[in-house]
Amino acid sequence: MNPFSSGTHLRDMIRAIRACKTAAEERAVVRKESAAIRAAVGDNDNDYRHRNLAKLMFIHMLGYPTHFGQMECLKSIAAPGFPEKRIGYLGLMLLLDERQEVLMLVTNSLKQDLNHTSQYIVGLALCALGNISSAEMARDLAPEVERLLQFRDPNVRKKAALCSIRIIKKVPDLAENFVNPVASLLKEKHHGVLLTAIQLCAELCIISEEALEYFRKKCTEGLVKVLKDAVNSPYAPEYDIAGIADPFLQIRLLRILRILGHGDADASDFMNDVLAQVATKTESNKNAGNAILYECVETIMSIEDSGGLRVLAINILGRFLSNRDNNIRYVALNMLMRAISIDGQAVQRHRATILECVKDSDASIRKRALELVYLLVNESNVKPLTKELIDYLEVSDQDFKGDLTAKICSIVEKLSPDKMWYIDQMLKVLCEAGNHVKDEVWHALIVVITNASNLHGYTVRSLYRAIQTSVDQEAVVMVAVWCIGEYGDLLVNNSGMLDIEEPITVTENDAVDAIEVAIKRHTSDLTTRAMCLIALLKLSSRFPSCSQRIKDIVTQSKGSLLLELQQRSIEFDSIIAKHQNLRSALVERMPVLDEATYSGRRTNSLPATVSTSQGNTLQLPNGVSKTVDTPLLDLLDLSGDEPAPPNSSGDNFLQDLLGGDIMSSLSQSGTTQPQKSGADVLLDLLSTGSPPTQNGTSAAGLSSIGQDNKTSVSELNSLSSSIVPSERKSPAGGFPIMDLLDGFGPNPPMPKNNGPTYPPLVAFESSSLNLTFYFSKQLGSPQTTIIEASFTNKSSEVYTDFIFQAAVPKFLQLHLEPASSNTLPGSGNGSITQKLRVTNNQHGKKSLVMRIRISYKLNNKEMLEEGQISNFPRDL
Repeated sequence: MNPFSSGTHLRDMIRAIRACKTAAEERAVVRKESAAIRAAVGDNDNDYRHRNLAKLMFIHMLGYPTHFGQMECLKSIAAPGFPEKRIGYLGLMLLLDERQEVLMLVTNSLKQDLNHTSQYIVGLALCALGNISSAEMARDLAPEVERLLQFRDPNVRKKAALCSIRIIKKVPDLAENFVNPVASLLKEKHHGVLLTAIQLCAELCIISEEALEYFRKKCTEGLVKVLKDAVNSPYAPEYDIAGIADPFLQIRLLRILRILGHGDADASDFMNDVLAQVATKTESNKNAGNAILYECVETIMSIEDSGGLRVLAINILGRFLSNRDNNIRYVALNMLMRAISIDGQAVQRHRATILECVKDSDASIRKRALELVYLLVNESNVKPLTKELIDYLEVSDQDFKGDLTAKICSIVEKLSPDKMWYIDQMLKVLCEAGNHVKDEVWHALIVVITNASNLHGYTVRSLYRAIQTSVDQEAVVMVAVWCIGEYGDLLVNNSGMLDIEEPITVTENDAVDAIEVAIKRHTSDLTTRAMCLIALLKLSSRFPSCSQRIKDIVTQSKGSLLLELQQRSIEFDSIIAKHQNLRSALVERMPVLDEATYSGRRTNSLPATVSTSQGNTLQLPNGVSKTVDTPLLDLLDLSGDEPAPPNSSGDNFLQDLLGGDIMSSLSQSGTTQPQKSGADVLLDLLSTGSPPTQNGTSAAGLSSIGQDNKTSVSELNSLSSSIVPSERKSPAGGFPIMDLLDGFGPNPPMPKNNGPTYPPLVAFESSSLNLTFYFSKQLGSPQTTIIEASFTNKSSEVYTDFIFQAAVPKFLQLHLEPASSNTLPGSGNGSITQKLRVTNNQHGKKSLVMRIRISYKLNNKEMLEEGQISNFPRDL
């Protein structure tokens, strides 16, 4: 017989394909076999149709096209015998899917087979329908499937229930037709039927709220009884797995009880006793028992339950953490992460075991345990947990240090009880894994150090010790270099010595030695060396006796291949040698950096932008406005490593430095004016006035931060006036210029809007605080109101960390600009002002209304005042 004739057996074709040594030989065999099958199809060969279909299915599984045999499946299904139907339905499920138009031709055959007298043929039809049913087929055949749910044979009922799941997923509108039949199936004794009925019940509850309520009332008690019988049932060999009676049924029952009990206290009450039995009676020394316990814990966490049962569930998870199986420990950690929001105190009891999981050899368990520890940390346990994590940091794998340091730094930043503890912990992290921390971490550390004036000496001494032992950690070197440059005199003089410190003797030459070692270290990057040059320039003023030595060190970088270092070296050498009268002013100690502003920029609440003269804005990632490389900006240490924007030139660097876009503002106000050179801008900046603008129109002011932000509820931390300079309008009505005196000059006058005037409104007044609103409108925008809020402190105490928040209804849009300060002097000796822009979308119909909240610190104690303002003028 021809080995490739249609009469050959399937095994012969498989043997021929497996004998092929190359892909080309395999394709040749498949091509010949496919040709033989096509010939048999064309001849309508009924004798070998089942063999041809079997071969086609194997060829299909190999990935070759078999569309030419689809009609053969339909012919086999239409045959009267069971063998032909079986191979036909098998081919139908493999070779076709619900998107094939040919499938519509089989609907009538399926309907006939669903009504067949043989239960085996009915089972074939149900199996095929459950696998490839389309929405149209589901609608046509749903009545037959619903009837078969009550069939005499349990195997048919089981397959009908699984087929019903496919039908209600394809046509959710048919779900209500299956509710009553499912309720009767849930009383079945046959475990197979009961399993499929529970699956169908779960799908109905997900699809239909009415079905969920029906099953809660009618079936909860019965399902609880079934689960109780399964837990307490004696040994049954047909259902026993590892000594547990039908764990698959128990898991399905726990899942449906979870659905029924979620959000319903009455249904949850029915389940408490049986869940306690499952949790206490199920043995955990076998995998089947662990699976049941896990589902039981999931159900307890999902239903409306009392705390006692939840504690029991969390204790089960604690036992899981001690299991040797990595999978069991991993799912326990996942579940504990969800349980923290439900009962955090119970999870805290297993803190020691969770910490041990952080040290596990499995990387996935380490990472998940670290995330869980991060969620466990609070004000009461931050110190011991941080100590444990830092101790482990010393011995952890290099691959894990990055994640571990990120979590430790985040914990320390969020929950540090005081600045000294914060500095100590961050130094430990930097010493152990300084090369793994992000730049934002040591930037934030420097901000905190500048704010801890009483710890400057302690910090610089600690960093000096650290740089001696951890010179290979780049972040430690950068922070230490910065602090030695700023507070080197405190290091040498032992100023601000604390009782807990060990005495240390550091000479001026020792401090310079530390910087010299850092700048000459071959592994130091550009940023570190640039910081070293700046630190040396500062020390040349603080240590006059070492000035010549410092000059020699700085001069060594004049020949550097890195242009940045070369330029800094030349400039700083010139300052040390020729401009000693300017040096002390240039290297004065850095002002205190505003922590609130820096935190806001890190969380993207304050956009850091640079405006260019072409009206474009550059978004910078680190929250610092950087401009083009020019000698003046390099001297001020304002240039960065980033290349200059293509649309920015040296002529407008002063505009960029001030963050104001003069030409953009002019274009917005409808007035055009020729672009000015850098010299003209400088003249305008230093003059008391500027020429009047063309067409008699004054230029618009600088764009406010967050101008496009429109929300119903606005919250923005107040910014220091040293960070956000005030605007001043020139007397001649020209360009707005920045107040270079930083608040030391007279208060700038309010801009004239030429709109209607309104009397001031005392919006809020208490025994210690007064809030007054001043209103103005711009012509052409009656729906927009500009409000200037003025806060006055009537008490004798100073309020710090002052924050004003406001909320308005949905028909209003509110935008808060930064406040003038975050410190409110006492006894009415000063005030804080903040502008609000309110847009009334129903102007003329509804008046303004606003809820306000004012928070501040009084002697380091948090204070909060709230109120509602509804007495605004009606025409606002």
